[in-house]
Amino acid sequence: MVDYQDFSQAVRRQVDTIAVHGIAAVAGLYDLTSVRLVRFAATITRNQHDAEDAVACALLKVVSDVDVLFQAKNPWAFLLQVVRNDALLILRRKQRWLLATSKIKDCLSDLIRAPQKVDAIESQESMQQIWKAIRQLPTEQAEVVVLKIWEDFTFHQIAQTLAIPPATAASRYRYALAKLSEMLGNDVANQLDPQVHYGL
Repeated sequence: MVDYQDFSQAVRRQVDTIAVHGIAAVAGLYDLTSVRLVRFAATITRNQHDAEDAVACALLKVVSDVDVLFQAKNPWAFLLQVVRNDALLILRRKQRWLLATSKIKDCLSDLIRAPQKVDAIESQESMQQIWKAIRQLPTEQAEVVVLKIWEDFTFHQIAQTLAIPPATAASRYRYALAKLSEMLGNDVANQLDPQVHYGL
């Protein structure tokens, strides 16, 4: 196992290399630290994919403002802090997504799959209303909604299917839910907790 001090010095040397050669040298920092950073993030997120997302977000921040990394007294400790913050943020967002997803699934299921609660005509009208609203969404949002709600995909599975980052899938889903809530009015919006729904 590499000694903490030795590894910290190796990270510092890599940061100095970035200072000399620019952003192109960031790949070396990633190669040096990514396995350890993902392992650390996974202890927080309890999920490999979320941990990888946290590390990707953290390194993107570092690349966007690399001067902060140069000025850090201990760049390795700084990287761990940034990754920890992003992992906690992802974890909180995921918990809110799960709650919001559950609420809208229940709501849409009531409208689509529970004809015993309304007569056949009202049930058909509700289904038409929902699909009309979904068709008004941009395609990239509508496909995420269908995969998430009806196919029960995770954001990682959606990302793989659509060849987009998981964070993009989650963002499209969030915006789609907001638009659906507005378009469907009282049928959906009143059954959602606005603080949870819009706080994704």
